[in-house]
Amino acid sequence: MGPGNRPLDLEWLEDFLALAESGNFSRAAQARSIAQPAFSRHIRALEEWVGVDLFDRSAHPAALTAAGKRFQPLLQEVLAALEAARIKARAAHDLAAASLSFAATHVLSLTFFPRWLASVEARLSLGPIQTISDSSQACEDLMLQRRVQFVLCHGHAQAPGRLDEAQYPMLRLSDDVLVPVAAPDARGLPQHALGAPQAPSVLAYSEASGLGRIMRAIQDSEFGKDFAPSLSVVFTAHHAALLRTMALEGRGLAWLPMSLVADDLRGGALVDAGAGGWRVPVDIRLYRQLAHMAPVAEALWELVRDGAAAQPSHAA
Repeated sequence: MGPGNRPLDLEWLEDFLALAESGNFSRAAQARSIAQPAFSRHIRALEEWVGVDLFDRSAHPAALTAAGKRFQPLLQEVLAALEAARIKARAAHDLAAASLSFAATHVLSLTFFPRWLASVEARLSLGPIQTISDSSQACEDLMLQRRVQFVLCHGHAQAPGRLDEAQYPMLRLSDDVLVPVAAPDARGLPQHALGAPQAPSVLAYSEASGLGRIMRAIQDSEFGKDFAPSLSVVFTAHHAALLRTMALEGRGLAWLPMSLVADDLRGGALVDAGAGGWRVPVDIRLYRQLAHMAPVAEALWELVRDGAAAQPSHAA
């Protein structure tokens, strides 16, 4: 917008440069493939937008006024910058279209995703990769908003999520298991144990957590209807890594993925709080967009699908 909030047509700028070069309205209009009356109107409209005369029409050929001479190099810079911006925007679009975009839950982005990605890259050149690590709910939001191509998360047949309900294609990549763990006491026994006379302090998952959704969905059928009331929830979070930290500090027991706590169990920093029971098998799943994706994304999906074909699917 210009003086008086009048709109500016970018074609007028190109017309200005054509006239400044030729000095002749007829030749400039012909070069711009515009009828001369319309061309003249464009120049006049530009001068009204600027607020001063840019050409001395009494001269032959038409000459730039002092204002026009000042305006010309600045205008050339603006048009060059606009063209550069257009080129860069298209390049960014092409790069985004050619790259892979993943959303992964926090725990899998720390444990499973790096190793799995390396195994894929050993068989397929992937190029640029964009990864967002967040809660299961946030990852689902990104997929539903078409802001990522793939979502990596835990899943369970009895706990369908929004991507299952919307019938997004899914591949089961591997197994995992939620294990009740707690810090050990001086004797090596769990400080907080299931099956003890006193209700154990529990570190629970929030509503945004996919692992929490799984636990809530299976607890009655797997552990009995008296299970949930027997627990004393003392802390809630949607990051398994945070629950692990709290468990290491002896704050309570938590159901954590074996992929996250295997080293802790081997080293004795955490111990099984359920005496080998109370475990929940889960899937590690990869979901994809419903619509056709960039060629590299489709190639990745085909590669992973072929590798997962021999494994049984536990789609919800």
